[in-house]
Amino acid sequence: MEARSAEWVPAPAPQLRDKQAGDSPAYDVRFRRLLESSDWSSLPEAVRRRFSKRIVGDRVAIYPGVIRAARFSRAGWLLAQVARLIGGPLPLGSDCGVPAAVSVSEDGESGGQCWTRVYGRKRGFPQVIHSAKRFAGPTGLEEHIGCGIGMALAVRAVEGGIEFVSDHYFVSLFGRRILLPKWCEPGRTTVRHIDAGEGAFVFSLALEHPAFGELVYQEGLFHDA
Repeated sequence: MEARSAEWVPAPAPQLRDKQAGDSPAYDVRFRRLLESSDWSSLPEAVRRRFSKRIVGDRVAIYPGVIRAARFSRAGWLLAQVARLIGGPLPLGSDCGVPAAVSVSEDGESGGQCWTRVYGRKRGFPQVIHSAKRFAGPTGLEEHIGCGIGMALAVRAVEGGIEFVSDHYFVSLFGRRILLPKWCEPGRTTVRHIDAGEGAFVFSLALEHPAFGELVYQEGLFHDA
């Protein structure tokens, strides 16, 4: 679902158009360019459509859903609490069967996308997590979580959907990009978007450490609004 207002919307950037999409300004090819043509073609049509949606100006894509799995190890729970100091990029609760929603809008600073995730709780207010996906860096895609901290993402086609895996983490300070050493990284982050048919998809996030194993896992079922 896209929300519109009467405000002026900037003209779409020509480099985001694609001849195979009829040179449509509503089509964004940036995720497509991160995959081999054969891998992109192997994705379900619904997945290609979601990751080709042109989101610009005041347009917002919204995906409501429900959390159906969430767990932490002790180390993972502690990491999630400490990470609140940099904006709380990890889920804080393990409630299941609670409502959730993902909204995607334009990142005005980079021209990328702002992802806002809202996770309901059985007690208290929902948790809100913000991040920005920017089409930059050595892998072509970065996720910025705030306080200058981000991770470069490798994009892969998997059975039924698409997968984003952390390649390395970095900190941006005074215009410089500083890579975090491997021993300082929280672990490998894997995010998956798997089509479930009939306008639905499974979104999962897993954080695994080479020494401590699985730290955080969360899975939700969402659908096109």
